This record gives sequence, C-alpha cells and structure tokens, in this order.
Amino acid sequence: MALKASEPDMNLVWQEIVGTMTEGLVVIGPDGRIRLVNRAMSRLTGYGEREMVGCLCTIFNCDACEIVRDAGQGQWCRLFDVEAGGVESRRCHVMHKDGSYRTVLKNASALIDEDGRVTGVVETLTDISELEKRERKIEELHRRLDGGDGFQGMVGRSEPMRRVFDLISRAARSDGPIILYGESGTGKELVARAIHDLRDEDAPFIQLNCAALNEALLESELFGHVKGAFTGAYRHRKGRFEAAHGGDIFLDEIGDMPPSIQVKLLRVLENKHIERVGDHRPVPVDVRVIAATHRDLQDLVTQNRFREDLFFRINVIPIQLPPLRERTDDIPILIDHFLGMISRTHGRPIKGLSGQAMDLLMGYAWPGNVRELKGALEYAWIIAGDTIQPEHLPQNIQQLQTRGASPFGAIPLVGEDNRKAVLEDALRRARGNQSEAARMLNVSRVTIWNWIRKYGVDISDFS
Repeated sequence: MALKASEPDMNLVWQEIVGTMTEGLVVIGPDGRIRLVNRAMSRLTGYGEREMVGCLCTIFNCDACEIVRDAGQGQWCRLFDVEAGGVESRRCHVMHKDGSYRTVLKNASALIDEDGRVTGVVETLTDISELEKRERKIEELHRRLDGGDGFQGMVGRSEPMRRVFDLISRAARSDGPIILYGESGTGKELVARAIHDLRDEDAPFIQLNCAALNEALLESELFGHVKGAFTGAYRHRKGRFEAAHGGDIFLDEIGDMPPSIQVKLLRVLENKHIERVGDHRPVPVDVRVIAATHRDLQDLVTQNRFREDLFFRINVIPIQLPPLRERTDDIPILIDHFLGMISRTHGRPIKGLSGQAMDLLMGYAWPGNVRELKGALEYAWIIAGDTIQPEHLPQNIQQLQTRGASPFGAIPLVGEDNRKAVLEDALRRARGNQSEAARMLNVSRVTIWNWIRKYGVDISDFS
C-alpha cells in the first residue's frame, strides 16, 4: 500500500528535483522580487542563493527585459504575456556577478491562481554561451569568405572552393565523422584543421598519417600501450586517441590503414572506447574522427582492401577537394599569396611574374596541385631577381614553351567527354605507351593511369 507523502515531505522532494536541474530556475513574485532559485542559477550567475532571494530580478540585468512602473502593480516585465499565462522562449543575455555576460535561452510561464490573478512568474534559463561562440565564429568566417580571397589558411575564390568552404562551415556544426577526398597536394590537412578550429580551436587536434607506420607501430600510436606489451615497451604510453579526448583526431591516408587496425578503429567508433596494446581494460574516449585519403575507398571496398562497414561508418560527411587544374581561377591569387609569404619569410621582396611566366603557370596541369605550385614559386624565388621570368621556373614547366601548353591546362573546366578525347588522342599518338602520353601532356604517369581508370579507357585499343 503506497503511503501518501506529507506536505513537508513533498516540499523536500520538490527542492531536490529543482536542485538537480541543469537549467537555472528562478521564481519571481508580482513585485518583481526573487522568491526562489536553484543551484544551477547560482552556477549560471555567480550569485549565491541568499544574494538573490529577496532582490529585484533586475540584478541579472537581462537585455531582453523591460521593467516598467505602474501604479498599483509595482514592477513588471513586458517580455511575457502574463495575462494569457503563456510560455515564450527568447534568447537573451544575463550579467554574471563578475560583470561578464552569459547568453541564455529563457523560458517563462506566468503563475495564475484560481481567481485569475498573477501570483508570479517561473523562468528557466539554459546557458548557450558556447553555442553562441561557435555561431559567431562561423559568421566571422563567412564574412571573411565573402570579403576576401581566403578561408582559414586556404586561398581561393573560385566556385569549386566556395562550395568547399561552405561544406567546411556546415561540417563543423556536426559531431559526425568527416572524410576528405582529394589528390595529393590539394590541402586536406588545412581543411581538417579549419573544421577543428571552427568548432573549438582550444580543444585537442591530433593527427597521424596512417601510411607512415607499419602495423604494430600504428596500433601503438593510435591506442597506446602498457609497459611490457612488447619488446621495447619500457613504460606506459598514451595513444593519439587518448590525447585527442574532447577534440578531433585527423587520420590522413586512411585508405592505407591495415585491415587489422581497421577492425579496431571500427570498434572505437561504435563503442567510444579504446584498449591499449597489452591491456584489455576499456578507456573511454570522446573524439571526432576526421579522415582523409587520395584513394577511391569504394574501389578499395570492392577489392576487399577496405572494410565496407568501416567505410559506411566514416563516410558520414564526405568533402571532395578539387584539384588545381579544376580551379585555375585561383592560380593568380595563390601566386600572390605564396610570393608574399616567401618574401616575408626570407626578407627579400619580389615584384612578381612576367606575362610569359604567368602564361606558363596558367597552362601547366599541376599534377602535384597547390603543393607543387608553392614549390615551383620557392624555386623561382631563389634564382630570380626582382621579377620571375620563364627561365626561372622549374624545367618541366619551362618545357611548355617548346611543346605548347598542355591540353589539360588549356581546358581545365570543360566537360568530361572533351577531356577523355584529349587523353585518347595522346595515347593514340603514343601507341599506348603511358609514359610517352604522360610526357606529351606534361603530367605524371600515375595521373595518366588515374585518368585511364576514371574514364574507362581500354589501353589495348591503342597498342
């Protein structure tokens, strides 16, 4: 048989419920004075309960409240329709005891007795300061995008890059896994860093190249190990996932990750904990994964070289970075950016490029993308005077003068059918020799191989 709680007992239960709330709660009487607050309200405002109870609600200096004096009613707030007794949600700012402001989401409801008289107002305040901070950062970055040539260290104003910048801003709002696709040199690390900084630049950002280590070392680097786990493990070691707790981990070249490590990474993503090498005790981790690869992961899945379940787990927010040959509008501003950066670093200014040198840079296919462009300008800066001439550029770019501009450099934004036709023409003239076709088009043999696969070209047709 259930026992009916006495009124004093219910008061204790009520106080306990109110005390466990994460939102600040305040009850204000008709005279505008505070009748009750909870512990969360003290944490939010910095005032103790005794400092608030009995004081006017103007102590919070809320910018959304308007106090008016009306004979017979004392002080009241126009923000809420107390006659209807409704609830309204409003974003506003309240002043902390230390003089700083907290952004809150305020909800209020009028308390009306049986006779229809307003006996007070109950307000709940949810601290959204961190959310507002993130929104301000996103707005600031959007303003920088609209008003200049760059975004978080990445230079560009072409339409392909503007789409990438917009995706970065949207991805930063999510906690889901992000994967960056793009050729080598397209700036995947810069994008990963931009996503992290946009979300919380003060949180950890840990990165690891999955192709740089063998299987055993990669497992230890990712998950850590305990003393004695293997030969040479003389002490406990924290892994990259533990170091990234509360932030982001950037796994570059994830397509090269060994299958055994793929299984363990999948387990981490699903269970939110890791196990150090040599230890079976789970260690909880709160980490967002940002992965990157220049490979076609779906193709690797078909070849059974990448786990399908891991692919679906990390391919939540894909971002494709365009190669430089598809954003040639950005080449002039990239040149200005890099030359300015190089001149400031080495203390010797340079006026710029001659028209012929610019033509060569604009006509080149850039198989190494932005990284190759930067390297070419560093080389030219070393040997040039005050103006970069064609003879100051790397030899492979100078050769365009004798061969003519690369067809791929001359038509960077045309349809896929035309680009395929140029490739087939080169293979026909080279009689199927991929190395010779690469020389004709001023690209690497790997690029020719990638194009052959991309466009479904049968090399036997040209032998």
